[in-house]
Amino acid sequence: MIRIRFLLVVAVALPLAGVAGAATAGPAPSGVTTREDSVTAAQRKAVDVYWTPDRMRLAGALVPEITPIPPDDHTPDDHVVLPARVPDTGSVWTHGTEVAATVGRLFFTFSDGYDGSCSATSVEAANRSTIVTAAHCFRGTGDPADPDTWNHNVYFVPGYRNGTKPYGGFSIRTMFTSAPWDTGTDSADVAVAGFDAAVATVNPRRADGRRLADAVGAQRIAFRAPATGEFVHAFGYPHVQSGTRWLGARMVHCAGPVRSGPQAPLLYGMPCEMAHGASGGPHFAAFDPATGRGTVVGVTTTGSDLAGGAEERSYATRLGAAARTLYDRAGRR
Repeated sequence: MIRIRFLLVVAVALPLAGVAGAATAGPAPSGVTTREDSVTAAQRKAVDVYWTPDRMRLAGALVPEITPIPPDDHTPDDHVVLPARVPDTGSVWTHGTEVAATVGRLFFTFSDGYDGSCSATSVEAANRSTIVTAAHCFRGTGDPADPDTWNHNVYFVPGYRNGTKPYGGFSIRTMFTSAPWDTGTDSADVAVAGFDAAVATVNPRRADGRRLADAVGAQRIAFRAPATGEFVHAFGYPHVQSGTRWLGARMVHCAGPVRSGPQAPLLYGMPCEMAHGASGGPHFAAFDPATGRGTVVGVTTTGSDLAGGAEERSYATRLGAAARTLYDRAGRR
């Protein structure tokens, strides 16, 4: 698989021993393509064991063998409630609340053996086991039956912090992406066309069998575009190769009014310094800093390099009809 670099960067993986099983993939009705990742108990255990503290810290490093373990971020927590409409171009989120548990890092291994990470969110669904992220965090474009187009070892760590799993980790059972990813079209073109949202169902937490939403909660989700100028809050985990001051240790927050991308009108963004690793992170409308709850209306896809504009911005894929189809399919699993 060609490693996609919208807002993620990958790393050479340490040898993957004992991760079982070829996953299955195939087209599905309504323009949905699915792929199973961790299905058996052995697969779930292998993925859980694979993501050690150091592997998680180094996810995204281009050459992990010579990359120092990134330092932890011990910015003190501050439970003072932020005003709801104060712009923020990027700061470590220190304010706790529900968002600190429902958003997390999404880890994976590419078919060429590189490890990477994105961001993802637990969202409300009937199965209480659904996350939303960016499609390029799961796959590249091409024949969905070709395993090299898909990532594996996919693993969601809600509330990730400094190499730890505060709420445990959740292996991915099934990934759902839109049919345009099944073609040979350049992945950046598919993203700019508005198809970079993806949904997945996660397995229960291996330690105790609890479902994701029962363990950490879930955010609201809606399938409508934010209006130009609407104030939106974004969260994500820029990692060790992001080129920013953040190294993946803590969740980062941006906030501001949004506008469409000059070269990508189907994407919208705000001034934000988040970079590689923030892909798939949520963009919240009606976010309440006092509770940490909001409505996910988009997922981070790219920056100004793809969407255009002179200032650094974080651009999101709007959750629309295609994303709703994915969500509906996942919720029935």
